[in-house]
Amino acid sequence: MITIEFVVILLCLLTGTRFGGMGLGLISGIGLFILCFVFGLQPGKPPVDVMLTILAVIGCAATLQTAGGLNVMMQFAERLLRKHPQHITLLAPFTTWMLTFLCGTGHVVYTMFPIIADIALKKGIRPERPMAVASVASQMAITASPVSVAVVSLVSILAAQHGIGHAWGILEILAVSVPASLFGVTIAALWSLRRGKDLADDMEFQEKLKDPKQREFIYGGTETLMNQRFPKQAYWSTWIFFAGIAVVVLLGAFPDLRPAFELKGKMTALSMNLVIQMMMLIAGAVMLMACKVNASAISNGAVFKAGMVAIFSVFGVAWMSDTFFQAHLDELKLALEGVVKSHPWTYAIVLFLVSKLVNSQAAALTAVAPMGLMLGIDPKMLIAFFPASYGYFVLPTYPSDLACIGFDRSGTTRIGKFIINHSFILPGLIGVSCACAASYLLVQTFF
Repeated sequence: MITIEFVVILLCLLTGTRFGGMGLGLISGIGLFILCFVFGLQPGKPPVDVMLTILAVIGCAATLQTAGGLNVMMQFAERLLRKHPQHITLLAPFTTWMLTFLCGTGHVVYTMFPIIADIALKKGIRPERPMAVASVASQMAITASPVSVAVVSLVSILAAQHGIGHAWGILEILAVSVPASLFGVTIAALWSLRRGKDLADDMEFQEKLKDPKQREFIYGGTETLMNQRFPKQAYWSTWIFFAGIAVVVLLGAFPDLRPAFELKGKMTALSMNLVIQMMMLIAGAVMLMACKVNASAISNGAVFKAGMVAIFSVFGVAWMSDTFFQAHLDELKLALEGVVKSHPWTYAIVLFLVSKLVNSQAAALTAVAPMGLMLGIDPKMLIAFFPASYGYFVLPTYPSDLACIGFDRSGTTRIGKFIINHSFILPGLIGVSCACAASYLLVQTFF
């Protein structure tokens, strides 16, 4: 019966991914219904704390976008890239990494892709080199951002009230995930420096240039934010957002600064879940009032829409998976506890594969990490293999990868003949594996 129930979950995940994040959340409801009404399992608990934290972060980031703060960041990033075009393959991934790190979502970097392609072409650099690794880097930064859905999900999962003893704070998680993520991006970028043929030696590209229309299409457009002027409120919103992030990190680093309340007979500092929710709401409110933001436009932005899709996918997937794992916890412990304790890297493989199935780092974490804790995995290992939650580059179906392909007018960033041999597979594998190795070493050395 366990096998059949697991197949039901797997079929729901596979079917849901065909319809995107919303489809994943909705179709997970079908799986939940079957588990309860057909197999008689007691419903688990949806991750309400995680969802509310995600909602607060997305509300703040969407307000920032509406105020024009994201455009300010994009313009600064473009200025850096155009100042050093010869180093575009190294600078582009660190630029997209930083934008995601600051904003908590990789969906903010789409504007950078045509700019990266334009700079590479004008410098005679194969656009695939900076563009593919820049797309990968924008997603790898999610595990390093203090306001990303994945990080706040892991903070919630590792909170002390889950019965694992030590409360792993956001600063401890970031102390591992930030350098590990940067290390993985660095190695992937260095590898990308010589990938593929130079444009002068690429016969397929040179054939395209013989057609005047194709040459005009490839070299004709110039994407730029350099000449745009933004109102002062856009700059204010950027600094307000940064201030909100700084306060979150400060309160995470120094628990004594948080108010304490009696919980189960002892005084406990206010949880970081609630701190993040409060500070993101406050930062969004200050931007709304001080930066003349049109409140009705906030929900129309790309950041808000992408965030709500993430919440819905987390809701459905986590609720369905929790129902299954809670019902069969004893059997799963008996069968898997020894394996995952002696070989914790198996947790990383499961997390990586589930991430590909659900196309979301946060959804993969909320589905797999609680199961890992129930099976007795050391919480340190959840942090050590945090980078493995990014596995959805394996097939080129994620929006940022598809956008990257579309913006490369040269056609060098592409999906291969066998689908799996696309432009993102090797930078992704190199980046994630190196980040996991660095993260594991940091955890073993310092914790």
